[in-house]
Amino acid sequence: MSSPQICYDKLVFVMFNSPIEEIKDRLDIVEVIRGYIKLQKAGANYRALCPFHNEKKPSFFVSPSRQIWHCFGACSEGGDIFKFIMKIEGVEFGDALRILAQKAGVELKRQDPKLKTERQRLYEILELSCRFFEKQLEVSPTGGEAKEYLLKRGVKEETIKKWRLGYAPDAWQGLSDFLVSRGYKREEIERAGLALKSEKTGNYFDRFRARITFPIFDLSSQIIGFGGRVFKNEDTAKYINSPNTLLYDKSRILYGLNKAGVSIRKKDFCVLVEGYMDVILAHQTGFENVVATSGTALTQRQLSILKRYSENLLTAFDMDLAGDSATKRGIDLAQSHGFNIKVITMPEEKDPADVISENPKTWQNLLQEATTIHDFYFNNALAQFDKDTLEGKKGISRILLPVIKRIPNKIEQSHWVKNLADVLQAREEDVLAELSKIKVDDFSKQTFEQIIVSPPKSRKELLEERLIMLMIKFPEKLSLIKEEDFQIFSCRTLEIINCLKQKKKNSQIDYFSLKAETGQFNFESKEEFECYLSEIRNLMLKNKLDNISKEIKRAEEEKDFARANQLFKEFHNLCRRKEA
Repeated sequence: MSSPQICYDKLVFVMFNSPIEEIKDRLDIVEVIRGYIKLQKAGANYRALCPFHNEKKPSFFVSPSRQIWHCFGACSEGGDIFKFIMKIEGVEFGDALRILAQKAGVELKRQDPKLKTERQRLYEILELSCRFFEKQLEVSPTGGEAKEYLLKRGVKEETIKKWRLGYAPDAWQGLSDFLVSRGYKREEIERAGLALKSEKTGNYFDRFRARITFPIFDLSSQIIGFGGRVFKNEDTAKYINSPNTLLYDKSRILYGLNKAGVSIRKKDFCVLVEGYMDVILAHQTGFENVVATSGTALTQRQLSILKRYSENLLTAFDMDLAGDSATKRGIDLAQSHGFNIKVITMPEEKDPADVISENPKTWQNLLQEATTIHDFYFNNALAQFDKDTLEGKKGISRILLPVIKRIPNKIEQSHWVKNLADVLQAREEDVLAELSKIKVDDFSKQTFEQIIVSPPKSRKELLEERLIMLMIKFPEKLSLIKEEDFQIFSCRTLEIINCLKQKKKNSQIDYFSLKAETGQFNFESKEEFECYLSEIRNLMLKNKLDNISKEIKRAEEEKDFARANQLFKEFHNLCRRKEA
């Protein structure tokens, strides 16, 4: 009996006819999940603390043989790699498919543009914009000057390509016109964070102009935003960043983490810097466990993501412990959640990029000489106050007691208390008595599990967040908010409005952090305020119309025609208001 003839080409076609099966064949679920949480070997399987609910003992299991995961704890969730990505990233199946296809190197067939989600359209706009900026850096005369600037700063040609650096031309609508020619609407370009709309003229103009561009990537190396740096005109803001959008939430993103994750796990520590150039030059020189906060304070979300990789942090920030700086708040927050922190003392008026470009060995020495957060705080306090005077003892206590209060480990806390008692020549019980009077704000008490499982922000939440920043930047714009608007805002936004009107800063809101963050935005015009306020109003009006439509349908089904007619009138009145 002859053996059957097998057509391997057809067999491969059948196996990989579905991109879902091809992705599953190419990706190992263990490696995918390991990119988000720490896994420990447990026999033939792997286990971890479940990222989808609060727990102290690992109940989350991953099966390499069956390529599935399951939580045997409170949430009882489970599924394949697609289900995991959908839950951990907070996306729909289509977006999870695209994320995993990119990881697997699988090309998805072109879809009908009408079927694409808004997220997909924004991803496409940002990718195309990056290519546009890259091309400008290579071929335009001013782009050539920008490239020369990067080369002089020590950035190599291959590094420029690896990090996809580009140049935004000095034109009001250069990028926008290009994207429109490719079939995208100006409203979509604005929603991607690449354009602004003038309330007076209704015209759109590019957000990034005459700047070197730094694409910002998510953990799947997809572009979600941009940073832009001037290299000629120093009279304007040095850096501007994309605003929060449907894809980009600056409170979650750490620049360079998509490339640094493996190195952070391998070395078991992460170096935090402030700028794009700091990260790029560090990676170019071989220090690949470096990421940047892009000038913002460390947030709960960023720290929750970092904890998946390592609990050891080295910071190269400008630390001002005298005031209530955003940097200090971020470091305090990290300490309160059990991170082991060391502080890199930078040479005066130099940032990591300067040090690395001059001599990488100096940077290596600075890493090795990093001071523990304990020694840093104590040395800083003792440098400011005379420990032998009563006023000096009080000053040292004012700095160190709140820091000690935030330490979650009682043994470590006891060590700090003993050291402080020795420095002040006081009894430990007296230090503990003063420590008991210190209150730690609720902001630092939130658990990482709460942050991880919090749902993605809605469009309204993103708009309100942006509006808050504009309120703080331009308080005179508060007069545009009408009394009827109070019904559409969240309680937090209303409280901020009230605080700003009364010029009151001692409320439950995180006012100082918000105030610091406004410095990270570059507001081209005050008209942005009207734009966001108008969009929030329209969004809530649309929701009202949707709800009334449902009520009309219900009234008609119940044959309550009087009620239906009343609702119809209300519906039409709202429609006229929307048109106005």
